Amino acid sequence: MPELGRAALVAALGLILYAALVGGYAAFRGRRRLLDSATNALFAAFAATGVASLVLLAALAGRDFSFEYVARSTSQELPTGYTLAAFWSGQEGSLLLWLLVLTGFASVAVALNRRLVREVLPWTVPIVAGVAVFFAFLLVVIASPFDTQAAPADGAGMNPSLQNPYMIAHPPMLYLGYVGLTIPFVFAMAALASRRIDERWIVATRRWTLAAWTFLGFGVLLGAKWAYEEVGWGGWYAWDPVENAALMPWLVATAFLHSVMVQEKKDMLRVWNVILVAGTFALSLFGTFLTRSGVISSIHSFTQSSIGPFFLGFIAVVAAFSIVLILSRLSLLRSRTRLESLVSREAAFLYNNLFLVALALTILWGVVFPLVSEAVRGVAVSVGAPYYDFFAIVFGLPLVLLMGIGPVVAWRRASLRSVGAQLTGPAVVALVVGVALLVAGAGSSPAGLVGYTFAAFVLTTIVLEFVRGTRARKAIGTGGWWPAFAGLVGRNRRRYGGYVVHAAIVILLVGAIGIGGFSTTQKARLAPGESMDVGDYRLLYTGAQEQRGANAQEVRAQLDVYRGDERIGTTEAGKNRYLAEEQTSNEVGIRTDWLRGEDLFVIADRFYGDGSVELKVIVNPLVNLIWLAGLVFVLGAVVAMWPDAREQRRLAARFAGEGAVARA
Repeated sequence: MPELGRAALVAALGLILYAALVGGYAAFRGRRRLLDSATNALFAAFAATGVASLVLLAALAGRDFSFEYVARSTSQELPTGYTLAAFWSGQEGSLLLWLLVLTGFASVAVALNRRLVREVLPWTVPIVAGVAVFFAFLLVVIASPFDTQAAPADGAGMNPSLQNPYMIAHPPMLYLGYVGLTIPFVFAMAALASRRIDERWIVATRRWTLAAWTFLGFGVLLGAKWAYEEVGWGGWYAWDPVENAALMPWLVATAFLHSVMVQEKKDMLRVWNVILVAGTFALSLFGTFLTRSGVISSIHSFTQSSIGPFFLGFIAVVAAFSIVLILSRLSLLRSRTRLESLVSREAAFLYNNLFLVALALTILWGVVFPLVSEAVRGVAVSVGAPYYDFFAIVFGLPLVLLMGIGPVVAWRRASLRSVGAQLTGPAVVALVVGVALLVAGAGSSPAGLVGYTFAAFVLTTIVLEFVRGTRARKAIGTGGWWPAFAGLVGRNRRRYGGYVVHAAIVILLVGAIGIGGFSTTQKARLAPGESMDVGDYRLLYTGAQEQRGANAQEVRAQLDVYRGDERIGTTEAGKNRYLAEEQTSNEVGIRTDWLRGEDLFVIADRFYGDGSVELKVIVNPLVNLIWLAGLVFVLGAVVAMWPDAREQRRLAARFAGEGAVARA
């Protein structure tokens, strides 16, 4: 079995090298048959990587501890779901997953655009193969998942913090995002190398970019849900370096998705867009470097790693390659179209881009500064939440405001009077909401008050956009309200799907402000029969219960929950002592009240020999809006990327016409 896995990886490396070298020669010399051969080698590399992945999955499922990777990552008592998830919980397995997804995505993207790749963008295959060579090399030479040993009686198990259902989905979701962002990068660089800088590479990768961006964003929220339930601290996002590493490429990809519309509509921002694509991919690699280099202390990172320098070198190669290629094609990329007015939709998109990139760069500096300080001065420093919170407010609130202003601003040029007239209604609603919150006592958090006011403004703008459009469709005779609404969205899925995504961001903002600015915390040490008050709740400690779980010894504090004199339910919190791993984890108690829109969050910090327990209890208002925002986000993204036959026909006619002119 391990021999088959190793052979499959060696074959994959050979095939990818062939695709890179022969594909590069074919693209340079214009040899289409050789390019087809390189393309077929890329497809075969995906198959070989699939064989290697099946070997590792079989070893995990069979708990074959003769594989060093299986012995390090699993144990006899580890539940089957987590045993299979160990595929991506460790260093070597996660790299294999990256290569599998990369070769799979590349194969599908090239197959779906084979004529475009063959005739217009021949550099696509060698560039994507060049990226894949790096990961295949690491797996064959540096970090193979198929190293063997004399099989021990039991494995070391899995880190207890990873033994959570959300962690089964969270890492693969991030990988689909990280690796998916390779596709627009590859096609953009191939367009530059092929000197074909029209919008065809954008059209070919639009849904790839949207899908990768969606996977990455939803993956970040899944990680937040995991942190909320498993880490046991009462929050949802801690500005951890690896959390930030996933957020940064998402922010830059968000900027690209906005600015690329300006290029499609007005043939502007060509240079800026290829810079954003290259920056997004480089940040994806940087996030992987942080996770695997061991240079930072994080519950997400692999502390024992020898591949950090290789990743750093590869990031430098990617950056240098991108910069040289962009500079060499600068004369082709420059557009004759100029920004006509600072009050226009193009300008709004540009402002949006500046704030998004500025936020990403300040987060990047917060992550990098401790590393630079330690390397240069030998002093270990840390950048805490106040730094990130400050810039999230400074750049985030204007971004929210722009989500409300942008939809009502016309392309090319708009008058302040017309914009003001359309924004009067949302502004009045926002003002009323702000005053009501101030009267209700929300003024203790000025940033939160402004955030809620802006949220009301944006949501009102979005609702009015849907209402105006639906009313106009109904007025031209499309039937009732629902057919008019469906027709409105169906005729411009990208626009109205984007509005739904904007609504999701606003909902997340409301939830984040609620948990960040208005939560209530109490601590107490209780003996059985004693109670504590927090907010409107009273918790009565009835005693501790201990039992044997699937692969851990579990102890739980049992609590009756009262509101006033009414008993409304129970909750429990405690700790798990994992036997194979010899580690202990917090197991929090969360009781959600959907009507009140809040969570009762209980942490059992310590159990004492006399039967008492030390509790930390938090009331988190509106936190569940964060998870609701994730579902709304996915809905909007699906609407935006749903195929549109009319748009496909229009693009086909456009590029067919351009091709006829070029041939003439």
